[in-house]
Amino acid sequence: MAIFGYGRVSTKEQTTANQRLEIENASYKLDYWFSDDGISGKTSAIDRPQFAMLLQKIRQGETLVVSKLDRLGRAAMDVGATLHLLASREIKVIVLQLGQLDMSSPVGKAMLTMLSAVAELERDLLIERTQAGLARAKAQGKRLGRKPKLSELERVEVRAAFACGVSVSQLARDNKVSRATVLRAVNEDA
Repeated sequence: MAIFGYGRVSTKEQTTANQRLEIENASYKLDYWFSDDGISGKTSAIDRPQFAMLLQKIRQGETLVVSKLDRLGRAAMDVGATLHLLASREIKVIVLQLGQLDMSSPVGKAMLTMLSAVAELERDLLIERTQAGLARAKAQGKRLGRKPKLSELERVEVRAAFACGVSVSQLARDNKVSRATVLRAVNEDA
């Protein structure tokens, strides 16, 4: 029976090479390797292109190995649904992070339920802390987002020139910015 490996990273700058190496170092000889690069863990497993291909190729009685539980997903419901789907097809799922625990066994299912809930709680707390930090920064008067292309003085000058009949395109060329930036400056007071 074939052994499948699966890896996932959230950004294109990251790589799944370490995940594959971790699986191979745990003495699993992979027959097939699938990885989704630049795909968030929030994306449902069956909606990920490579995982969907894996599901088409893997057969009853074969094994899927992942390095960590969150590679399958971050939401407890999604991870549970994915594992239930695999179990219904009699596919063995090994999560190395859990000591090579077979997630299709009764103990594995119980561990999965607890760990998925903890992972989801951790993600929710992270979002809550981020939102609190952003609110605090706003309350302190900090400007959020990227730095404006035009300074306040340049925006005043753009509005004055526009009022005198200079075209948006000309103002964009003169200030080396896009037409949209000029239009935002012109419409700021509107």
